[in-house]
This record gives sequence, structure tokens and C-alpha cells, in this order.
Amino acid sequence: MSVKIRLARRGRKKQAIYDVVVADARAPRDGRFIEKLGTYNPNTNPASINLNNERALTWLLNGAQPTDTVKAMLSYRGVMLKKHLQIGVLKGAISQDQADAKFNAWLAEKDSKIEGKKDRLAAAKEKQRKDALAAEAAKNQARIDALKAKEAEASAAAIAVEEETASAEVSEVETTTAEATEVETTSAEAPEAEVAPVAEVEAEEAPAEVAAEEEAPVAEAAAEETPSAEADAEAEEGAADAE
Repeated sequence: MSVKIRLARRGRKKQAIYDVVVADARAPRDGRFIEKLGTYNPNTNPASINLNNERALTWLLNGAQPTDTVKAMLSYRGVMLKKHLQIGVLKGAISQDQADAKFNAWLAEKDSKIEGKKDRLAAAKEKQRKDALAAEAAKNQARIDALKAKEAEASAAAIAVEEETASAEVSEVETTTAEATEVETTSAEAPEAEVAPVAEVEAEEAPAEVAAEEEAPVAEAAAEETPSAEADAEAEEGAADAE
């Protein structure tokens, strides 16, 4: 029976999580399996790989064939290196202590690399968060500056309108004052112009009145003389009758 170490899918759509299983090569991907060795979650960075390294090594030594993806995962976890060292121990090329020492040194270096990668990713994520906050703050500040500029323009426009209104009112008041002053000046000058002609008329009419006053006694005298003449005429007529 051909045995393979492969992945069995589970989880939601676009959030898949895989089980690392030992199964018959003829079984379907998500079908029956012989043993579950661990889990693989590609949704994290770095990917989360949880394996039973000893059981995986046992199955590898017993002839189980991993798929390409599982082989990469086993190499990442050091299982393939441990298999190589263990084969050397079985052949007598190296001792078990030497194999364990080499594997522990490699594992320490690998863990340091993994931790360094995690730190770099965390730092990059923190930097990205700070940059996003700075960009948002800059955007908000730009929006605030734009609002302040718009308010300043509105205030300037309002002040300009008020100044124009005040100037128009001042001009109207000045015009009204000038007109009133002109009317007063005209009113003050008009009587003098009228008085002079009246005085001239009175001066022109004065001789006529004087002449009329002088002619009046003459007329009265003539009127007084006229009855005397009539009386003389009547007296003469009476004398004639008497004769």
C-alpha cells in the first residue's frame, strides 16, 4: 500500500485551514486518513505550522512519501534534515549525539530567523499603522485648513460687503447733506435777490405815488373852484331876473 503525507482541507471559503495527515494514496483528498500529524494555517504571516515532528519522522523513515507542499513544510520545520541525520546515524556515519547537536544548532538558527522575521513584520505593521495615522492626521489637517481658508474668505467677503454698504450709506448721507446745504444756501440767497427788486419797485413806484398825491390837492382845488363858478353864474342869473 502506498502511503502519502498530504493536506486535507477544512474551514470556510477563502479562510481555509489544512490538516497534515497520513493517508492511503488511493483515498480522496478530504476522505479517510490513517493519522493526523498536525495543522497548517496559511492565513497568518508567517504561516502557522504545527507538526508532530517525531511521528512525521517515523512515517518518513517507514517510507511514506510527502507531497511537494508537505515536503516544504517538513523542511521548514527541520524534519527532513533530521531524517537525513538519522539515516547517517543508522549507517554509522555519525553518532546520535553529533546528529542531535547539529539538529539543535540548526533549530536555534532557524528559530532566530523566524523570530527576526516576526519582529520585522511587526515593525513593518507598526510603521504602516503609524504612517496611516500620520496620513489621516495630515488629511484631517488639510481639511481643517481648507475649512479655515473658506471661513476666512467668507469673513473677508462679508467685511467687504459691510464696507461697501457703509461707504454707500456714508455717500448717501454726504449727498443728502450736500443737497440740504445747497437748499439752505439757495434759501438764504433768495430773499436778498427778491428784496432788491422790491426795493427797486418801491423806488420806481414812489414818484408815481408822490405825483398822485401832488395831483390830488390840485383836483380837490379844482373841484372846490368849480362850485364857486356855478355860484357866481347863479348869482348873475338872479341879478338879471331882478332887473
